Amino acid sequence: MVEPFCATWKLTDSQNFDEYMKALGVGFATRQVGNVTKPTVIISQEGDKVVVRTQCTFKNTEISFHLGTEFEETSIDDRNCKSVVSLDGDKLIHIQKWDGKETKLVREIKDGKMIATLSFGDVVAVRYYEKA
Repeated sequence: MVEPFCATWKLTDSQNFDEYMKALGVGFATRQVGNVTKPTVIISQEGDKVVVRTQCTFKNTEISFHLGTEFEETSIDDRNCKSVVSLDGDKLIHIQKWDGKETKLVREIKDGKMIATLSFGDVVAVRYYEKA
């Protein structure tokens, strides 16, 4: 299940995130904030639901979902998405769909760190988190 992900994670490094946000259509001012913000991601399991809370100086978000079940999500950059999060082996895969577009966020644990790989078309960003 999701137990290896259940922790409080602090962003420590980010690669190509500005290009990823640009590809999504995020405006310049929001990208500037997104590039300097170091969010804390808290993943927990509450009963049969998974809860992901993202906290940062820019904006806090929270989603809760059942694995494999589509849900409505408003992304941190205000996209209204239909999302599905599933577990594939040791990877937590989050797909967001909106306006005929799709982005994928793959979280995995390596050497005690959480690595989030975000892809939209051929643009890929990688974000590294350590336990807080």
